[in-house]
Amino acid sequence: MTSEPVRPCPRKCVLFDVDGTLIDALDNQRRVWASWAERYGLDAAEVYRVALRTRPIETFAKVAPDQDPQECLAALHELEDEDVRSGVYGAFDGASQLLGALPSGAWALVTSNYEHRVRGRFTRTGLPVPRVIVDAAAVEEGKPSPVPYLLAAEQLGARPEDCLVVEDAPSGVEAGRRAGMTVWGVNTAAAVAGVHRHFASLREAVPGILAFAGLEGSAAVR
Repeated sequence: MTSEPVRPCPRKCVLFDVDGTLIDALDNQRRVWASWAERYGLDAAEVYRVALRTRPIETFAKVAPDQDPQECLAALHELEDEDVRSGVYGAFDGASQLLGALPSGAWALVTSNYEHRVRGRFTRTGLPVPRVIVDAAAVEEGKPSPVPYLLAAEQLGARPEDCLVVEDAPSGVEAGRRAGMTVWGVNTAAAVAGVHRHFASLREAVPGILAFAGLEGSAAVR
């Protein structure tokens, strides 16, 4: 027996990227890639520079073309899982209160990471977990493809034009724009090309995000 698909309806939803947007994981990512580079005798700075712009498999093809990409990926996953267990990181200011104030079913996470790591980080930082998480395993095409954000909107039963994407990276901004959604950038000193609005911090964006979701008068976040 199959369930009826959720029909998109005119209600506002917020779709969040995770790393760099809700979770401050920049130092963790740098350490993980440095450890990975050391295993393969590569320059850590160069590897990280490439990794910032490409998905892992594409990174391996550029920096270690003579290595088995699946072995490279397994090594990276091992390091990332260990980081979830023992790494030191936290949520950006305002994240916990913001997510707690948003209505259940009106927001989702769209990440290039994997759901089990997201859940581990959210548990450690006290962030609430939504019912919809679109991770790397859920789609064949990652950001900057619009597919991940379109899938999240579909699972929430929302129209793309009624969704707000909150991002910090160029690939995510492009994905949201290509999906036909409103895109706001946070946690960057300068605006990422293509964003409709830019905020230097997540905290600064909180009132606007709540207003987009129809919670203009909310006193949940100060």
